[in-house]
Amino acid sequence: MGVTSEPSPAPHSTHQVTNQPPARVGIDEYSTNVALVEAVDRHDAAWAHEDLIAIGALVGSAAFQDDAVIANTITPELRPYDRWGNRIDHVEYHPAYHRIMASAVRHGAHTSAWADPRPGANVARAAAFMLLSQIEPGHACPISMTHAAVPSLELQPEVAAEWLPRMFSREYEPDLDSPGKSSAIFGMAMTEKQGGSDVRANTTVARPRGRGGPGEQYLLTGHKWFCSAPMSDAFLMLAQASGAGGDGLSCFLVPRVLPDGARNVFRVQQLKDKLGNRSNASSEIELDATAAVMIGEAGRGVRTIIEMVARTRLDCILGSASGMRQAVAEATWHTRHRSAFGRVLVDQPAMTSVLADLALESEAATVTAMRLARSHDDDVDANEISFRRLATPVAKYWICKRGPNHAYEALECLGGNGYTEGFPLARRYREQPVMAVWEGSGNVIALDVMRAIEREPDCLTAFDAELSLARGHHRLLDAHLETLRRRLSELASIDTDAAQRLARSLVESMALALQASLLSRYSPSSVSEAFIESRLGPDRGHEYGTLPTGVDVAGILSRH
Repeated sequence: MGVTSEPSPAPHSTHQVTNQPPARVGIDEYSTNVALVEAVDRHDAAWAHEDLIAIGALVGSAAFQDDAVIANTITPELRPYDRWGNRIDHVEYHPAYHRIMASAVRHGAHTSAWADPRPGANVARAAAFMLLSQIEPGHACPISMTHAAVPSLELQPEVAAEWLPRMFSREYEPDLDSPGKSSAIFGMAMTEKQGGSDVRANTTVARPRGRGGPGEQYLLTGHKWFCSAPMSDAFLMLAQASGAGGDGLSCFLVPRVLPDGARNVFRVQQLKDKLGNRSNASSEIELDATAAVMIGEAGRGVRTIIEMVARTRLDCILGSASGMRQAVAEATWHTRHRSAFGRVLVDQPAMTSVLADLALESEAATVTAMRLARSHDDDVDANEISFRRLATPVAKYWICKRGPNHAYEALECLGGNGYTEGFPLARRYREQPVMAVWEGSGNVIALDVMRAIEREPDCLTAFDAELSLARGHHRLLDAHLETLRRRLSELASIDTDAAQRLARSLVESMALALQASLLSRYSPSSVSEAFIESRLGPDRGHEYGTLPTGVDVAGILSRH
């Protein structure tokens, strides 16, 4: 009798995927960002809407998001020598990174505000920068440095004439500078291991090749502790000049490639193994009789780069605000597409309160960032310049410090998904701290605010005038402004050490006053009142999701 085989099992699935949100792709990240669109309109940049919509569609595409993942997964690699043993100090990036850089340059996120100055030029450029860095923040570092280097180069007209046309180009050429190259990306290397933020402690020396002085050739020797984007075409650096051209800490332009096509001495010692910002290489470099050109006066290096620092600080604010936008967008997307305990998450009061609170923080950061961007346009008056001198470090301190915890809370809204690398908020959580560290960590920024108050009284007058525009909008804001004015007036009567101990508390109060005043003037009452009551009111909490009763959470979330 033959053996009878068992019937084959019927085809079946071990499980079905349900109750998971769809991929958040194919979305116009600009048009769906109501607070950003309103700010572009408000600050004279409506002419940029068409291009910003194109950027919004680009960064919302699956292809761009895939490139962002790849650029942060297959990270830059240092190749100090070629296969024959020649020193080349080459940092290799994945093509995905170069595609992102090319998109940013093509849309003018680097230097469009300088190349085409007009009312709202910095607003449009800021919006483009935010949209691109919302999805991939690492590339924003060289984009920002290229933008910020322009005012320093303009102090040396003959150098500016050589470099600015290439910096203004909308073409991106990833290979190092060479004779005839039509575009250029800039980096900077200011800090050294022994000094950090105290750049006056720098020990790199600069010796003239001839008579020395502004616009003349020098040879630099020393070590730079942080040099981001080492494959940039040129860098601004600080070094101690000596010789007939003048002594003291001075600013220099260092090209990677010399006019004859030979590589300048620029020894990349190692790449930093960073917490975040993984797609962007940061390095330690050695200079050894490295060719350079002095920019600005000898001994006036800090003054030469001061506007560059101000511009990169603004970009730190923009970067933190764009990160908050990504966090809110991802958290609200997830909670609108996932149910638990019989209800969609976004409709559950505890979750709704958290989301609305995160949205308030994001909108306050966006509104403040764009107001500051407008103050950097060429058509502004002296009062606006004074305002931005103080408001930029105030906002940089607060908004950048709020970034990491904001990202964490949004990550938690996704539950276990948020903690995995398959979703973007784990990367965002690692990214946000760099904005608080770069261009001056908390104490450096807070003390800079105190110096500005003491030495530049016009700045405080302009800042107070901006806050006063919101007088009478809300009783809690009025009370906060009166307390702030009293505290500021008392600074003159206390010693330096006591003022330093108060610095962080005072700058926090100034930042909240600025954000609350701007929201009360520019955002719907559902937003401004909730922000003021939750940040300035007597019952304010310490964590997101502790909004007071009566807040219009639906009205807030409808904008996000």
